[in-house]
Amino acid sequence: MITAVHVVIPARDEEQLLPRCLISVERARLALRAVRPDLLVDVTVVLDSCRDRSALVVETARVHSTAVDFGMVGPTRDAGVRWALASSAMNGIAPQDLWIACTDADTVVPTHWLTGQVELAVDHDAVVGTVEPFGLTDTEVLTKWRARHHLIEGHPHVHGANLGLRASTYLDVGGFRPLATDEDVDLVRRIRAHTTRWVATDAVRVASSARRLSRCRGGFADFMTTLEDEVG
Repeated sequence: MITAVHVVIPARDEEQLLPRCLISVERARLALRAVRPDLLVDVTVVLDSCRDRSALVVETARVHSTAVDFGMVGPTRDAGVRWALASSAMNGIAPQDLWIACTDADTVVPTHWLTGQVELAVDHDAVVGTVEPFGLTDTEVLTKWRARHHLIEGHPHVHGANLGLRASTYLDVGGFRPLATDEDVDLVRRIRAHTTRWVATDAVRVASSARRLSRCRGGFADFMTTLEDEVG
């Protein structure tokens, strides 16, 4: 049974978008605590090679942070999960009772994000959620994006910005690998090979920035840029 939830958020020079993300995560945390006051719910931001004021944003939000210098999202996410595992162990929480909820610093999660994941954790060890862009004003680009994305139950997509999993399952499959891109796809592929206790759902959809400036090559921003270039 899940007794603790830890939200892990990688951030690289995200002082502009991180505040909105943390506000949404806090709302989701409070919503979960309202229905499950027995749960320990923590948030950790992993600051990767940040040269802006992202650390100040985290301090103001009063959430945990750890600093790394990888310049890659794979090991940065892994560092956050390892931090969560270590802090949970200090509270006597076993990996099978710890739920890891992953999102990104440029993402806004719905209020029911954590509540929905914990409910699904009763029968699943991994929850693969959907993502939609926010801040996209070009209707033609949005139409192209919608044609390529299926916001439905059983969808085929994988997004590190909306991924939840049991910590014991994370350890069983070896965690996020030190990859610059597709670390989320790689992890979910190994989870699916390891267990049938996973679900691809649209029930906990999040919204990620449609900005053109990418923090990692091959990420969501690069995909949005590709769509805009096709239209242009």
